[in-house]
Amino acid sequence: MMKGKSSLSRSALQASGARAYSPTSSNLKEKSPPVWNKFPDGSRFWKNVGGGKLQRPIFVAATRQHVGKTTTSLAIMSGLQKRFDKVGFIKPVGQQHVPVHSDNRNAEIRVDKDVCLVREHFHLNHIDYEDMSPVIIPSGYTKKYVDGEISFASQIHDIQKAMTNVSKASDVVLCEGTGHCAVGSIVGINNAKVASLIGADMVLVANGGLGSAFDELELNRILCQHYNVRIAGVIINKVIPDKLEQTKKYMAKAMMNAWGVPLIGCIPDRPFLGCPALADLEALFKTQLISGKKHRLWHYSPADINLVTTNLNRFLENLHEKPSRTLYICHVTRDDLIVGFLGEFQRRLGKESDPFEAALIVCGRRGKYQLSKEVSNMLTGLDGAPVMTVDMSTHDVMSKIHSFTPKLNIQDTNRVAVAVDHYEPHIDFDTLIHRTQSSNTSFNEPGGISFDDLRRI
Repeated sequence: MMKGKSSLSRSALQASGARAYSPTSSNLKEKSPPVWNKFPDGSRFWKNVGGGKLQRPIFVAATRQHVGKTTTSLAIMSGLQKRFDKVGFIKPVGQQHVPVHSDNRNAEIRVDKDVCLVREHFHLNHIDYEDMSPVIIPSGYTKKYVDGEISFASQIHDIQKAMTNVSKASDVVLCEGTGHCAVGSIVGINNAKVASLIGADMVLVANGGLGSAFDELELNRILCQHYNVRIAGVIINKVIPDKLEQTKKYMAKAMMNAWGVPLIGCIPDRPFLGCPALADLEALFKTQLISGKKHRLWHYSPADINLVTTNLNRFLENLHEKPSRTLYICHVTRDDLIVGFLGEFQRRLGKESDPFEAALIVCGRRGKYQLSKEVSNMLTGLDGAPVMTVDMSTHDVMSKIHSFTPKLNIQDTNRVAVAVDHYEPHIDFDTLIHRTQSSNTSFNEPGGISFDDLRRI
């Protein structure tokens, strides 16, 4: 809650007359497992912030993959920390996971990788890892659920328990979904259903544009409506800078006219955030730098990737003509290019007036080509030029890099900081907080479309 306020008990909340979310609403036509009806509604996670206002959890979901949901969540977390004493975070359903230490269990557990990023970056020491990532869906999980080895009830119990603990320790809770609103449906816990279960209002994130973004938003809005989840607002991400004002004007007007939902953020594209670091490529190709490991966090624009097929003389000319931060790719049989790259890196090492921040990926199909013993010995343990070997053809490597979308991670602190600084100023926190604190339903704004009317559209 906001500074100086206290929590509201469930009985006090009921006495306030505020309408609660109800996953058991007769309007919900889905055939949910019977256990769904046994759980209390999510209004117990609402917080009293004074003045008769109740702060609801904020749930962030995307319209599809790779639209910047995690980056948006980071920016919202940063803004909320400036406005509330204690901000909680939970990713109810996660997929990619990492090992961490849980103080509650005094043991190593696995949590969604985004949970690790958010907790460490924002120093959320008032909540434990165990409560921030209650359900993880690794490989094979879906089959176990369909076979009955994992129950719907156990998942709901874990989410409710985690949310209870995080909510008690926090003044407002930010929840990050997994993908679009329908993700998780096969195991009975899609984002929209979970948001309804915990009484959260939804923030939808879509990529820049007008028609296509609106269409994707509509699909997700309908699912939120089905589960009685209110939409606090929409954030449009990766907008072409020259079209920023146009997108803000027409998207805001279209959404308000059709849905009564405001545009609370319009983020201009920042290409740097989509540039992979060498550490990202290590994960992508399941390999490691064999030299220059201290440069793992150097980033490279896909536009500055250069496949080298020329002779050595022309390659050395390229090293002077191309931007310093260029990622070169060559075949493993080109010992001359590899040695030439190492020599040029060494020659320009430490020259501030002529910095050299290039990297080299050496490619060759496994079992058919391999690095020569002499060059391998030269590279091993070298603390200068960053060189990586990948057991693929140069064509496959180029294709994978160009189609790859790097994700934020806790090691790349510079990119995380740049992302937060870029996104946060473009988000309307006043409107976000107003809508997630409004009484009854956030759709019932003066002159706006009532929630009941909206359900009949």
